[in-house]
Order: sequence, then structure tokens, then C-alpha cells
Amino acid sequence: MLQTLKQLFGLGPKTDYEALVKQGAIILDVRSKGEYASGHIKGSMNIAVDQLNNNLKHLNDKNQPIITCCASGMRSASAKSILKANGYKIVHNGGSWSALQNRIKG
Repeated sequence: MLQTLKQLFGLGPKTDYEALVKQGAIILDVRSKGEYASGHIKGSMNIAVDQLNNNLKHLNDKNQPIITCCASGMRSASAKSILKANGYKIVHNGGSWSALQNRIKG
């Protein structure tokens, strides 16, 4: 439980998101279409978290790294759980899209 809370709030081991992106990770923004349209990470994919189960076909390689993001990190944590439950192997919660964008710009 404590480890889960640490990871949720970014207190666990640091993930090198920039390296993951350079290695071909998908950035999955799970905000609504309207939120996504107001600003997003270039090259990211948008599937709202409430539509994720119905759109897993767009994420066909379960071994490709996926970084989820949203406005604050709560929906992206839910998306990570959904993906892991559906057999996706390498899934990271990147938290808020704006903070993630800053982490991957190096």
C-alpha cells in the first residue's frame, strides 16, 4: 500500500520518460477530446479513460512501452490499471501532461 501511494505521488524510483520516448514509447493522453484539443504533447495519442476499454485495438503491441498522462495524474493512474489488467506489460503513469512534457524535453 505504501509503495503504491509513493508511486502514485511520484515518490518512488524515478522513471526516465525521455529515454522511454526515444525508445518508442507511446504517450497516451487519457483526457477528454476537448481537454486534449486545448493543449497536449506533440505526437501523443488521445483516448479518454472512459473509452479506453473499447479502444484497446489502437494499442496493438502489448510489449511496447506506454506512458499515460492526463490533467493531474488521477485518470492516468486509472488508465495504467486498465492497461495492466488487459495484459500490457510496460505501463508508466506519467502524471500531468504538462509536467510530462517538461520531463521529456530534456
